[in-house]
Amino acid sequence: MSTTIPGPDGRPRCRWCAAAPEFFDYHDREWGFPVVDDIRLFEKLCLESFQSGLSWRTILNKRENFRAAFAGFDFRKVARFTDTDVTRLLADAGIVRHRGKIEAVINNARCACDLVETEGSLAAFIWRFEPQDEDVPPQSRSTSPASVALSKELRKRGWKFVGPTTVYAFMQAMGLVNDHAEGCIMRDKAAQARADLHRPS
Repeated sequence: MSTTIPGPDGRPRCRWCAAAPEFFDYHDREWGFPVVDDIRLFEKLCLESFQSGLSWRTILNKRENFRAAFAGFDFRKVARFTDTDVTRLLADAGIVRHRGKIEAVINNARCACDLVETEGSLAAFIWRFEPQDEDVPPQSRSTSPASVALSKELRKRGWKFVGPTTVYAFMQAMGLVNDHAEGCIMRDKAAQARADLHRPS
């Protein structure tokens, strides 16, 4: 089976885009392009944790609702959330109302604040786990040694809902690996963006 499908313009995209029409725009504009902004990195880790057991389409369609509910995923603000906020979020039909995942976001926001204090930024910490060896064919795995290592370190620091599969999906989306399929028109563009990136330190 081919790893690509024709996009709306007839040019090849990663096959997973076929799952929903809105995936093409997300794929072309975001997925696999490197991110070093702390807020966006924190947001994606949170959204990937919410996605666990659900479809990414569900989360993507609710993303603006999540942003409104969680103060734009500014982890310094979310870290100050209280039980009152948990009650508010559990009543918010615009998001996924899962108490464990909601409480994990608040917990992880506090952990993010601690991590920034010790490491300088989320980006500096996360990009240390960028794998140097990408010889495994794209889209053939759900975890990697790097995602296992990052997951382990986050959990050691108190983070929740950040298992290796969740973390690998995060690494794919945030450009720490280039998992655009061979032949996808975005693969070379993502590779160039990664080549041009100034890694945080």
